[in-house]
Amino acid sequence: MKNLLNRALLSPLKRRNFMKWGAAAGSAAVVASSALPLKAMASSVNKVKAGNDTGDSKTSWSACMVNCGSRCPVQVHTEDGVITHVESDNRGPDIYGDHQIRACLRGRSIRRRVYNPDRLRYPMKRVGKRGEGRFERISWDEALDTIAKQLKHTIDTYGNEAIYYQYGSGTQGYKTDGPYASKRLLNMLGGYLGYYGTYSWGQITCAMPYTYGTGKPAAFGSYTSEISNAKLLVMFGYNPAETRMSGGGEIYEHINAVKGSNVRTIIIDPRYTDTNLGKEDEWIPIRPGTDAALVEAIAWVLINEKLVDEPFLEQFCVGYDEKTLPEQAPKNGHYKAHILGQGSDGIEKTPQWAARITGIPSNKIIQLAREIGTAKPAYIIQGTGIQRQANGEQACRAIAMLPILTGNIGLPGTNTAEMPANYGYPVKTLPIGSNSVKASIPFFKWTDAIHRHHEMTSKTDGVKGVDRLKSPIKFIWNYASNVTVNQHSQINRTKEILGDDSQCEFILVMDNHMTPTARFADILLPDITTIENHEIASNGYASGSLGAVIPLEPAIERLYECRSAYEVCTGLARRLGIEEQYTEGRTHEQWVSYLYGLLREEDKELPSLEQLRKDGPFKRPAPKKGRIALEDFRKNPEASPLGTPSGKIEIYSDQLATIAQEWILPEGDVITPIPQYVTTWESHLDPLTKKYPLQLISYHTKGRVHSTYHNVAVLREAVTDAVWVNPLDAQTRGIKDGDLLKVWNDRGETRVAAKVTPRIMPGVVALAEGAWYTPGRDGVDRGGCVNVLTTQRNTPLSKGNPMYTNLVELAPA
Repeated sequence: MKNLLNRALLSPLKRRNFMKWGAAAGSAAVVASSALPLKAMASSVNKVKAGNDTGDSKTSWSACMVNCGSRCPVQVHTEDGVITHVESDNRGPDIYGDHQIRACLRGRSIRRRVYNPDRLRYPMKRVGKRGEGRFERISWDEALDTIAKQLKHTIDTYGNEAIYYQYGSGTQGYKTDGPYASKRLLNMLGGYLGYYGTYSWGQITCAMPYTYGTGKPAAFGSYTSEISNAKLLVMFGYNPAETRMSGGGEIYEHINAVKGSNVRTIIIDPRYTDTNLGKEDEWIPIRPGTDAALVEAIAWVLINEKLVDEPFLEQFCVGYDEKTLPEQAPKNGHYKAHILGQGSDGIEKTPQWAARITGIPSNKIIQLAREIGTAKPAYIIQGTGIQRQANGEQACRAIAMLPILTGNIGLPGTNTAEMPANYGYPVKTLPIGSNSVKASIPFFKWTDAIHRHHEMTSKTDGVKGVDRLKSPIKFIWNYASNVTVNQHSQINRTKEILGDDSQCEFILVMDNHMTPTARFADILLPDITTIENHEIASNGYASGSLGAVIPLEPAIERLYECRSAYEVCTGLARRLGIEEQYTEGRTHEQWVSYLYGLLREEDKELPSLEQLRKDGPFKRPAPKKGRIALEDFRKNPEASPLGTPSGKIEIYSDQLATIAQEWILPEGDVITPIPQYVTTWESHLDPLTKKYPLQLISYHTKGRVHSTYHNVAVLREAVTDAVWVNPLDAQTRGIKDGDLLKVWNDRGETRVAAKVTPRIMPGVVALAEGAWYTPGRDGVDRGGCVNVLTTQRNTPLSKGNPMYTNLVELAPA
């Protein structure tokens, strides 16, 4: 057997560590149920280390299916039915365009998710107060009977709108199980209250269509590979090295695009991220939430120094100046007037004005503007952290003004300032039918729909499909999601809402581990892991130049009493009288085989299912057409119009002007027809800074994907959780590197170590998202969970999550 165990993160755990797992698991019943698999695994590991290959050895293909954007294949090696080690894709010559799809340290540590002391082993029901985490073991029959009864009660009493399918991405890559299996059942029962948008993309996917339109032509930006054709690369908060760092992710595409090119790279970010690390030409730190002010000052320079592309603006755009302004718009309502101080606020957006807001010196703003104005072509891009601000929608549209003003759109080496487009092989999915419930809510507003649904309308809370909600959420269906508690804002407020089980009456959770969300379940079901499941997966949505069909087959027999979501839903369908309709006579494995057969009818080059499982992922280069965003529109705008009302790029949006007049917004929230900087609550200009003087932002860490993999100990050691603090801020508070800190505001408090570093600008601190909420007896979080500090106040347009707009203070604990 190949011995690739010399890598520290992949090396098998010693026998004594497996026995520690059992001791840490808690009750005698838990230890008894877990001892046999752990002993077997330890024994097998010792055989491998001793070079004993006489056992029943096998290698199976599977995948890491979490929500980083990639779906990286892994080879799972087993002996005597126990995982010994995990390899990534190592086939072929590894040439860009036909490269190995290598998993990162997270995917390679997937064995530690399978054999984990937090692993759920059998169905359980809540016996204490909701959130206490006190459960009692029950049979599968009792669990399914209880869920079926509660579903029927909810539908009969409140209607299907009272059932809410919770957003989640713990195993996002499933195509025939998990979310698809769940939604298929719920739709057959009459539907459920859905959501639109996501915690990752909510504001940008809402805002950008008002500029570039809806539909395929403007769905995303150019491929990352177009960077190689650019003279200048400007990245606003774009950080693929930490968010999408695998061989199947954007960082691989990014490195290959930059390597060998002469593109000048400028990164604008409050943090000096790992995407920098000496690979950039310049880092420009900026105060959080002020990107739109920077853009407006750049626009002032471009206009005054005649660096804008006037012919492009006149032919392809609406609302730049008086000539292109819609007739119904107010006089001087155009973008140029706003920048030059001739608009409604009367403020000229000079570099000196922006310097006071952004913290960037005015001479640096002028230099940056001249570079952007003279570089042809320029590739301008923004990360999605930009839009997770209280003024996130404004910031997204504002950054898009830079390629628009300079005409850097639709040509080689350019981008629309959107996130880059990528290619994922389109595999078949389990049919889910249609949802008969027409109402849907913004993904971030589900807690409101529990306790104030009667106030929620299309004009106050972004309700879609109906004018207002009829029913509150009474039943939450949660599959592989830690959103219900850990990943949603303002955890203490969420706990208060969920703690009253007379409001939301039932929470169903299906997951692999005892997460912070799982502790709030009324019925808690143990899901099988991807290593124990059948599936045909796509390579994801962040893989750029290469698509892949990835086979998953069980590498081991499923542990404990775990079942798949499809099996759970089949059991519920049986109890609700629709089993034949739900399964169509197929098991989950048979659905996988059937749908792959349909895929092969469309793509004759695909191997047989047996061959795919033997040889591993089938790779397919991305189509060349569509790599440059809005290329067809630039060539012929009449033949390829955008999906905006005018068919052009809309700098001024009549739709947004109407929304601004008709919607009912809280004081301080602003929607405008042109993109512009808006001062928000909890910005650095908020009077609250007298009490909480530091701006807190969050970021994605290499040590987990959102909250998945957080409970893998070696990853916690490899990537420690700590709040980034500038040395100047640390010195004034008596903080040293490594000190345990308390970080707090009026919403909550957490304890976490200090990372004193010049890689964060003064006045700003940063704490990675996804750490598991771990409250002490005093209610103070000891886990470093940022969401005890964030707010449930939503953004104006998308009603999204402003998780990077927070004011805090910190001190030694």
